[in-house]
Amino acid sequence: MQVFYTVRPGDTLYNIAMRWELPVISLIAANNINPPYMIYVGQQLSVPPGVNVVRVKPEDSVFTIAQFFGVPQEVIIEVNRLVPPYHIQVGQLIKVPPGNPFYVVQPGDTLFHIARRFNVITGERINYEVIRQVNQLPSYDLFLGMRLIIPYASPGDRGMIAYVTNRGGEFDLWLYNPLDGASIQLTNGIGATFSTPYWSPDSRKIAFVGVGGVIYVVDLLGAGIAQIDQVETGVLLSWSPDSQKIVYTKQNKIVLYDVINHQAERIDESGVTDAQWFPSGVELLFQAPDQEGFSQLFRMRTDGTKRRQITENTGGRLNYVRLSPDGMHALYTTPGVSISIIFTVDLTTGNVNEIRGGPLAKNYFPSWSPDSLTIAYSATAFEDRGYFSLMRTSGRRGEEDQTRAISNCFATPVTWSQDGRKVVYLSGCYNEAMANEMWVIDVFHPVPIKLVEGASIASIQWSPAPIPSAKKTYMNNVYKIYFQYPADWQRVDDVRYEGPDGFFQVSALFSEEPIHQVCQSEAFHQLAPYGSDPRIIHTQIQNQGACFIYPSDDQPAEMRGQAALIVQYPMKIHIEGAYYNYFVLWADKGHIDEIGSTLSFLM
Repeated sequence: MQVFYTVRPGDTLYNIAMRWELPVISLIAANNINPPYMIYVGQQLSVPPGVNVVRVKPEDSVFTIAQFFGVPQEVIIEVNRLVPPYHIQVGQLIKVPPGNPFYVVQPGDTLFHIARRFNVITGERINYEVIRQVNQLPSYDLFLGMRLIIPYASPGDRGMIAYVTNRGGEFDLWLYNPLDGASIQLTNGIGATFSTPYWSPDSRKIAFVGVGGVIYVVDLLGAGIAQIDQVETGVLLSWSPDSQKIVYTKQNKIVLYDVINHQAERIDESGVTDAQWFPSGVELLFQAPDQEGFSQLFRMRTDGTKRRQITENTGGRLNYVRLSPDGMHALYTTPGVSISIIFTVDLTTGNVNEIRGGPLAKNYFPSWSPDSLTIAYSATAFEDRGYFSLMRTSGRRGEEDQTRAISNCFATPVTWSQDGRKVVYLSGCYNEAMANEMWVIDVFHPVPIKLVEGASIASIQWSPAPIPSAKKTYMNNVYKIYFQYPADWQRVDDVRYEGPDGFFQVSALFSEEPIHQVCQSEAFHQLAPYGSDPRIIHTQIQNQGACFIYPSDDQPAEMRGQAALIVQYPMKIHIEGAYYNYFVLWADKGHIDEIGSTLSFLM
């Protein structure tokens, strides 16, 4: 649920943000405030998670702390479980939330406007229904002064987030679906706190090191779980570009394991770590000591030939080496844990750049964006106020290094969405325990959104591509078409199928108009089934004129994200005494492209 601060006289967005060490841009985005960024007394602001702990000084009391932060005393008393007479001790850490866990309805409010203002959005849809559901409202009517819990909505992005959690009792591998917020358990009793999921490039498989150091590979399309090898915990696993092999290091050797044929090749390399595949599929990057014992980066062909040194390091060990997705750059941290600085190296020129990082030089878990231009990482800060870290992003040469969000963990792993817009990180490290919350933030609209909470979470990784799903073939001899659709969708009737994440329906129409006019008429139907400003994309399907129609943001919620594909038949079809020359497929916008790409005619 979101937390709301009520603006006082003299407040500005800047000083409100500074009280909780928030990026001002995050506070602005959380409330969708437009330039010149004016606020008014009595306005309720949703405040993203920040540094909500203070260490008590000699002159402090609950009253003075409440006055400084501008929150009711009872909020501080309740969250810290203080009892009368509410004494606090010098040096004690006191939590100071930024306000109340509810929004008070104002004149003119509707669920739609509240959801839009406070980013309760799934995909491109204003998800006001989730506010009604969480508050158990019998209708959509609101009244002045009503207190509403404002939840977070599942973001609606594509792909899956693999994470290791003990929500099932033991640490195991789970998947979170950003489309609907559902989680499913993949393994049973073989994960560990040190397990990190590594997706294959085609997103069909996940490899991780589990209990006893065993490497497991989970096939998401039903082929089960395979045991590969036994290694030390913390070993990096890297998939080949064709998703057939894994490379890892073990006992001074680089191991290339074929997960299809279950055969392994080994290359001797003393002190080697962090072996990983170049996008070409014929070279490896790895860390190893040079002849003088200094840690360096090397590249080598997968057959062990053409080994050459990349860096000229004369300092500490190069840790956490990660190759950029385009294979042109690498990053690493050095020299250790207490001081950890991120560097990038251009693999063509050998030029090295330092990422400025956080204020304590404790920078961890750097991760490349899919386009290889940006790095997300965790920077420890505010140790005097308990464990907190800054979720930061930087260009690969250290430019535009800035804080995006706050986590109350010492450090948090991070992972990018497939489109490179969003970063997932962990928080909820209360009393120095393991994280129990998963959050996501859009770097272009930095509003933290909570995805998962309630159990310990050890690691996270977003799939690099859409998850392949089992398919079935739909064939209709009346409409003379066939195509593939998700196998878990169920038949409603002869022309409609529905599933938990989408639907399709088929029909046909006759028109004397050309394809572009037919598409225009459907898209801008007087009932506005696709919203007020749908998008039409003209294309060809099976060498026939066709168009996709995608809905605009204001499409009615009851349409369930409906999009359309209209295709001209190669020849007219005859149905119950009438002729039709256009085939129509309606489907949710998340599946219309995928289904349409498999469409064929039975003629």
